[in-house]
Formats: sequence, structure tokens, C-alpha cells
Amino acid sequence: MKPNVVFVFGDQHRLFDVGYAENTQVKTPFLDSMRNESCEFTYAISGCPVCCPYRATLMTGQYPLTHGIFMNDAYLNCSGKYLGEVFKDNGYETAYIGKWHIDGHGRESYIPPERRRGFDFWRVLECTHDYNHSPYFGDDDVKHFWDGYDAFAQTDCAIDYIKNYTSDKPMFMILSYGPPHNPYQTAPEEFRNMYNPKDIILRENVNPEDTEKAQKDIAGYYAHISALDFAMSKLHQAIIEKGIENNTIFIYTSDHGDMLYSQGQQRKQRPWEESIRVPFLMKYPALFGKKHTVNDKLFNSVDIMPTLLGLCGIDIPDTVEGTDFSPYLKGEATDFDVDAVILECIQPFGEFAKIKTGTYPKQFSGGREYRGIRTKQYTYVADLNGAWLLYDNETDPYQKANLIENPNYRDVAEKLDLLLRKKLNERGDEFLPGNEYIKKWNYTVDATGTIPYGK
Repeated sequence: MKPNVVFVFGDQHRLFDVGYAENTQVKTPFLDSMRNESCEFTYAISGCPVCCPYRATLMTGQYPLTHGIFMNDAYLNCSGKYLGEVFKDNGYETAYIGKWHIDGHGRESYIPPERRRGFDFWRVLECTHDYNHSPYFGDDDVKHFWDGYDAFAQTDCAIDYIKNYTSDKPMFMILSYGPPHNPYQTAPEEFRNMYNPKDIILRENVNPEDTEKAQKDIAGYYAHISALDFAMSKLHQAIIEKGIENNTIFIYTSDHGDMLYSQGQQRKQRPWEESIRVPFLMKYPALFGKKHTVNDKLFNSVDIMPTLLGLCGIDIPDTVEGTDFSPYLKGEATDFDVDAVILECIQPFGEFAKIKTGTYPKQFSGGREYRGIRTKQYTYVADLNGAWLLYDNETDPYQKANLIENPNYRDVAEKLDLLLRKKLNERGDEFLPGNEYIKKWNYTVDATGTIPYGK
């Protein structure tokens, strides 16, 4: 029988804030123990690190300039089979619970069956960050509300689905959480009480003048993460009790990270490590056993769909642009390697706007279009004016020294620029100003270059 797949992801959870990534402050006992029985993807990258582009890439296996979702609150409607449709067509029962955010018809609007992209069991809302008064829709156009903290109620829904599962078909379930995305101070009280802001030790690249604000936000961020960790432990136990642990691919990851005042920045869209690197654990005892293994190859968001399909023995649609890692994970491709992954911001918007709005602080301005690459050692990024950033991540893991003007790294920058241009040419990416792509896709934006959204 093909394996079950339970794919769980948080919103805005950066790699550096889990215990197993050597963060001794955040309490993630379940994820730490899961890592000991999982394949750990140590270089999981969110190549276009913002919500809707990631989700559209997850569902299509395509880059944003192919599927057209390069900003939030646009409607995904591109050619090719979607992830849920492919699993359904190959004999899977499909389920989606939680945040969707690729429908583009309003954040609290009903999503009819023809726009659910192959998912049958449906307990979903387009988007909310009101985690304690969180609506959702089921089969009909009737708004319901999750009881209490939505991540807990959504997890209980997933557990009930697993407990009551009687089909002889394998299941494909996605559980999509809203936290630890801001607002940071809204996790259940018992988890908020676990963290005193004054005790938070900040990353080395946080400016001293931001200390108090960063400590407060990160304490709340950690509270959300610990709450999710607790919820996932219950979900994992339900998989064990159902007797399907051995033949279930159980994944935890995130759509992108969160700057949290590193580099003087907040939120996502940026090319720095805090924005692009995410946790990615894959537990699959039938393949890996119940031991810690490592995938240390660069793994981009676009690679998730083909890798899942490959692991499940499902043909990958021709429209998929990502790389199938399953031969490597199965030990069938020992020479497998990835030289670099693409980083991109096609149109900066919202909290990375080109212009500063009256309500947003300085950390949300300064947005720019960019294309870049992340290799094992280097991050190299160009904007529309030319080379912008160069970091040696091995010697400078906090990216405190931009080497782009350093004459000792001129040859490195030139080689990386050639590699970047080669990869852009392979994709047909002309690297135009964001407005050109807005016109192509006929999006309506406000003065900050952001697609307005409503309920």
C-alpha cells in the first residue's frame, strides 16, 4: 500500500527557533524527539519567503513566475495538476485543515468545492490571525468558529479524522497552522507564562536599540511555537494509536521564517537567513527507520511536491518545475547534489514595501525586487541596480559583514553572479521591475504595491 502523508506546517516559523537547532531557550520537546526519529533537512529554504507564493508553490511544484502568485491575496489559477488533485487521482483520500490563503476572493469568504484543488475533507479559512476567535468553513457556506486557540482545535479535528478513518485507501492530509505568525502575544496563557521577555537572549545581529521590543515579540513567538509543539505531540500519538506510524510520511515545516529584528528588519520577504531558512523534519519509519538521518542538500520549496509524489510512487506532472529528491532519500542516487537554490522577491509589498506608510515602522520599509542564490557556503543577492549582498555563511553565520564591496571576494561575487544569471536564464526570468509582472498578471495594487484584501 502507498504511504499515508500527514504534512503539517506553521506560518512564519524560522529554523533557528527549535530546540534541535541548538536554541536552548525555546521549548520544543516533541520536535526535538521527532528529529531523533526523522530525516532532518538541514538546508530547507523558502525561496520566495512569504505566505501565498510558498503555498502556491507547494500546491503546484512551480516557481512564482510560472504560477503567478508572487504577492499575498492573489488567486491561484494556473495550468497543471495541483498537489491535492494528483494525490486524489492516484487513489488517496484527501483532507485539508486550517489556513489556505491562495483563493484571493477575500480572507473570510467561502471557498466552493471547485476551488479546493482536489481536497475533499475541508475545514478551512482563507486567512486569519485572530487565533482565539478563528472562523472556518466546512462543506457548506456556513461560517463556524474553532473552539479556543485555533491550532489546538484544528489539531483535534485532524486527530478525529485519523481516529475515524476507515477507508482502505491511503490518506493525504495537510494541517496548516496560523501561528507562530504575529500577533505574538496571543498563545494560551500557560505557554506565554513559559517565557519571560527579559530572559530572552537575542541573536547577534539584532541592534541594541531594538532589544526590548525584540525580547517581547520573541517571548510571544516562542509561546506560539511551544503550543504548536504540544499540539503536534498529540497528533503524532494519534498516528501511533491508529497503527499507521510505520507507513506514514509525517512532516513538520514552515512556509518561511521571521526576521524578528535581525538586521534591523521584521517579518519576511527578505533574503537573509532568518527569513528564508525553515525547519523541515520528515519521519517515515518504513524508509528511514526510527533513527536520525540527514538530508544536507539544498532543498527549496518548489522541491516539496515532486519529492512527496516520488516517495509515494506517483508520476510527477510535466508542469512541475521542482526537483524530486526521492531517489536520493531512498539511497538510489548517491551522486545527487544541488549547487544552489534561487531566492527571489518579484514584487515587494506590505511589510516589505518600497515606500514607508504612515502606520508601519522603519523595519517594514525599504523593499526591493531581488534575485539571489543560496549555496552551502554563500548567499549572493542582486537587485535591479546590480550586486547587493554577499555573505560567507560559514565564517559569518549571522550575516553581519556584507562582502559585496570587499576586493578579496570579487572573484567569488563574479562566479556567483554567473551562476545566478545561468539559473535565471534556465527559467526564462528576465528579472524585470515588479510592476511589469503586476501588469502581466493584471493585479490591482495600492500605493505600496500591495493587493488590497477584504472579507
